[in-house]
Amino acid sequence: MKIRRVVPDNTSTHPEKTRDFYVGLLGFQVVMDMGWVMTLASKSNPTAQITIQKRDDGNAVQPDMSIEVDDVDAAYRTALKNKLRIVYPIRDEEWGVRRFFVEDPDGKIVNVLSHGRE
Repeated sequence: MKIRRVVPDNTSTHPEKTRDFYVGLLGFQVVMDMGWVMTLASKSNPTAQITIQKRDDGNAVQPDMSIEVDDVDAAYRTALKNKLRIVYPIRDEEWGVRRFFVEDPDGKIVNVLSHGRE
């Protein structure tokens, strides 16, 4: 399995201020904005990214990092085989990603995903 990118997921109570901080300080640009989540990318290295998600104090599970792989189904099978704690089962999201969330040994939630079908 190939890892395409690893992105920290920053949960924010003030996503616009957080966006402006990274854009203003380091020159990141907004490459995706869905209102509740946005991705910033470096102009010089587009795979250097930060995700900013609006804090949800409800019951929604929010990931601490996202790891894009070339075969999310293989990663899911491996997680199941190794009896890892899946906190969000694999599914196709309406915005074009297939993903699942798994908990690492320190309790961090990892969003493992692939974009579309190739």
